[in-house]
Amino acid sequence: MNDVIKLLPDSVANQIAAGEVIQRPASVIKELVENAIDAGATEVEIVLKDAGRTLIQVIDNGCGMSDTDARLAFERHSTSKITKADDLFTLRTMGFRGEALASIAAIAMVELRTRRGDQQLGTRLVINGSQCEEQEPVACPVGSNFMIKNIFFNVPARRKFLKSNRVELSNIIHEFEKLALVNNTVAFTMSHDGKVLYKLQGGTFIQRIGALMGHNIDQQLLPIDVDTAIVRITGFIGRVENSRRRNALQYMFANERFMRHPYFHKAVMAAYDQLIPADTQPNYFLRFTVDPQALDVNIHPTKTEIKFEDEVAIWQILNAGVKATLGRFSDVPAIDFDTEDAPKMPAYGTPVTEAPTVAVDTGYNPFNTQRRTERVDPDWESLYRRFASGDVRPSDTASSPPTDGVGGGLLTSTASPTEWPGQGQALQGGVGGGLYLQLKNRYILTPARSGLMVIDQHRAHMLILYSRYMATHKDGTTPLPAQRLLFPVELRLDERRDALLDGILDHMRAIGFAIEPQDANGTWLITATPADVAANRVTDLIETMLERIDDTQNAAATLRTMTLERVAAAIAAGAALPYGRSLSPDEMEHLVSQLLALPAPNYTPTGKLIISIIPFDQITRLFQ
Repeated sequence: MNDVIKLLPDSVANQIAAGEVIQRPASVIKELVENAIDAGATEVEIVLKDAGRTLIQVIDNGCGMSDTDARLAFERHSTSKITKADDLFTLRTMGFRGEALASIAAIAMVELRTRRGDQQLGTRLVINGSQCEEQEPVACPVGSNFMIKNIFFNVPARRKFLKSNRVELSNIIHEFEKLALVNNTVAFTMSHDGKVLYKLQGGTFIQRIGALMGHNIDQQLLPIDVDTAIVRITGFIGRVENSRRRNALQYMFANERFMRHPYFHKAVMAAYDQLIPADTQPNYFLRFTVDPQALDVNIHPTKTEIKFEDEVAIWQILNAGVKATLGRFSDVPAIDFDTEDAPKMPAYGTPVTEAPTVAVDTGYNPFNTQRRTERVDPDWESLYRRFASGDVRPSDTASSPPTDGVGGGLLTSTASPTEWPGQGQALQGGVGGGLYLQLKNRYILTPARSGLMVIDQHRAHMLILYSRYMATHKDGTTPLPAQRLLFPVELRLDERRDALLDGILDHMRAIGFAIEPQDANGTWLITATPADVAANRVTDLIETMLERIDDTQNAAATLRTMTLERVAAAIAAGAALPYGRSLSPDEMEHLVSQLLALPAPNYTPTGKLIISIIPFDQITRLFQ
């Protein structure tokens, strides 16, 4: 029997390795820019065509390469960063695995022009699909000029799974932001299809943050600087009042390398606990400087997962440092007491413009026995018999339920005083029974056959709107009703979200939005919205949609339906009744009836619970 184990050719092995290192054009830019930084470049230029599909060009003024080094750099496991295994624990460079250039050359057409400062001529190298086709001397400036053409030209399956140009450009911009942030002393220029997207000069960290994020972000940040024997943490954290419900700017870097670290993220969030709303997150830009021997970056080919030796200690240092910064800059809001149900009282020193009216019974005499017998029935046995039989007038009871709410207004009733359960009405039968209560302007309570039904009013309205949008626009031809705004709303987006919005404009118009670009700097003008969207919430709604929609590559029916579901969910979440909204009796009854008419009223489109029933048995146990 013949042997079946064979050694794979280098070209095949490189294509396999490229599957881990190069997922999309953004991965190519990450690897080439990191190599430029390791080469000591102070200026890096990135040129793109068709979001990197046709061309990715990275030009730097680093040290360059000799003709021998240029050819050897594209071999697998060739690197100038390390020479032995122990060097992995003293790394101070971005790259070290020696796989990036070999992986890029395996799935694209590569042309390199490079020259060292001590040489008169450089070298030009052409590699297609791991095959070196040409190498010759050439006149070129000091540094390296990589041109990556037709990415995945020899791997059709991988090229087919690339997203639309707008989505791929959005990913490139996101990767570029991470590289440009931490390398703030390097000047960067990036252009796409002849349009300059970024032109950044070298400067301080806060200057680079402002240049990339804009919108006066530097005025929303507080500096943090914690220096210990284990780690030094520098950077900036967001002010409490500038926390965001979505698109929070959160970046962490370890030894100038971007990292994702959920454990350290929890340390930051714990420091903001009770200071910001539960559904918001703070901005932060944090740089960790650690002894290279105390961390391991050789976990994943993308090198974004990093293992620290003293993670618990760093967690505590980070948490304490964030708390100290918030306290040092007095960025702790005043205590916000629940004053929803507090009596309206004038502040000290405030002149009273209207004296209170006090009702006085001038005929009352505590010694008048005749008046006292009129107010209290002395026949207790007769009173008890009448109470047991249910024949009790409101004036016979010691107190009657409030008509404007229970518990000082925290629980609002929709029933009249004569319908109050304490006066003879039993909470039995079907849902509602004419009785709806609103708790803290957040939940609707109503009796059910098996107990007490509690309904989340915001989620209930969100499901109703979502179902309405889907039923109206399910066929993909019927546009949703729109309302024209009296005063157009201006929307400003960064480059990444600007590209996403441009890619879904047709879908936006189909559901009732009228949005037009104003300039090339990410400014849009909104002139119409779907009928159920309030004008003061339209910008938040669109940002939510851009966060959820990540693929609009084609208009196939399946993708159209998927996009419609995401858009409808985003619109419903933004247009639904907010928490804290007081509802009238008719509004509560209408909302509950619409909800229970749906085929599946228990959960929102995102799987969150809408209706919860507290069984009678559980209520009974509370009083045992």
